[in-house]
Amino acid sequence: MNIKATLMASAVALSPIVAHAADLTIGFSQIGSESGWRAAETTVTRQEAEKRGIELKFADAQQKQENQIKAIRSFIAQGVDAILIAPVVATGWDEVLEEAQDADIPVILLDRTVDASDDLYLTAVTSDLVHEGKVAGEWLVSEMGDSDCRIVELQGTTGSSPAIDRKTGFEQGIDGHANLEIVRSQTGDFTRSQGKVVMESFLKAEGGENICALYAHNDDMAVGAIQAIKEAGLKPGEDIKIVAIDAVPDAHLAIAQGEMNATIELTPNMAGPALDALEAYLADGTVPPKWIQTESKLFTASDDNQSIYEMKKDLGY
Repeated sequence: MNIKATLMASAVALSPIVAHAADLTIGFSQIGSESGWRAAETTVTRQEAEKRGIELKFADAQQKQENQIKAIRSFIAQGVDAILIAPVVATGWDEVLEEAQDADIPVILLDRTVDASDDLYLTAVTSDLVHEGKVAGEWLVSEMGDSDCRIVELQGTTGSSPAIDRKTGFEQGIDGHANLEIVRSQTGDFTRSQGKVVMESFLKAEGGENICALYAHNDDMAVGAIQAIKEAGLKPGEDIKIVAIDAVPDAHLAIAQGEMNATIELTPNMAGPALDALEAYLADGTVPPKWIQTESKLFTASDDNQSIYEMKKDLGY
């Protein structure tokens, strides 16, 4: 279905636009598969499109912005009805978003935002990334009380909105507590392999006995770091407290096994709210808010993490 043609026909007929989901073709530019959460987001997005009868054109950018821009331009050339983007970084999108706007193709951002005028996209479906980081920081404040705590931080991809916002939020969470100090902070690029490598460097530089806690911007880096901590002869979750974000199945399993302490959930179902908003917009012109916020939840050892793991493990993570 070509939405622009439908718009023209509707204008001539002076009748309301009715766009049926089953007639839609949507392009989805995904960052890649750098984490279990990202794989789950892709799976859930495909499931949401399938159950609505939407044809989904998928492009894996392999964590490179140039690949995303190329894919978006391909979607525009193909005349898709809408585009979903999970942007790898926050900057550098104005030109391609303007091209989509000129082609009358609505764009929806998933799980990450961009530094561009908000009139270039229909809406952004994300969690409150700053809030996620703040919850992690506040949990550590509560856990440590007045005890001194030297913290190492595994940041996400440099320049990405989750890395920027989750760092900002965590610093807000521990602000005013001089006994908590971030002593090292380095990107692990949201991957398990780099999380392990960077944690190894932290342990070598600081000495495991001098690290009180690890804050990781996602669970996959934390899981990689757990392996490095164990190989160093330390007990993750005990010798070094670990808090991260995403609540992927392996994080719940690690908490159940006592090797991790807390995780904040980031739902992988961004597509559901996004497609609801898109369908309403195409059906009768209902303009969604510029930000649709998803729910976040803190999980700790007090939750039944083994059961949660069993529930989540087949969801595409």
